[in-house]
Amino acid sequence: MTEAKKSLKRTLIGKVVSDKREKTVTVLVERRVKHPIYDKIMIKSSKYHAHDEKGEYKMGDTIEITESRPLSKTKNWVATRLVQKAALV
Repeated sequence: MTEAKKSLKRTLIGKVVSDKREKTVTVLVERRVKHPIYDKIMIKSSKYHAHDEKGEYKMGDTIEITESRPLSKTKNWVATRLVQKAALV
């Protein structure tokens, strides 16, 4: 029986806010949640450190990150693909 295994790893999409470190990018992930009392839509954000082996993602790019084993003290994510390239100003 060859069944396709579903990956249990989470994937998130966010914007690269820092690429200053070697092989690491900082990704800002924003999500919209409804306030439980006021019923207003709020934007909550989190920053994640993701492993970028080749250094191919630059500041402003929108990328997808996938959960992985701990790679360092703060790095538990790996950059998997480029969603949208940053617009040049």
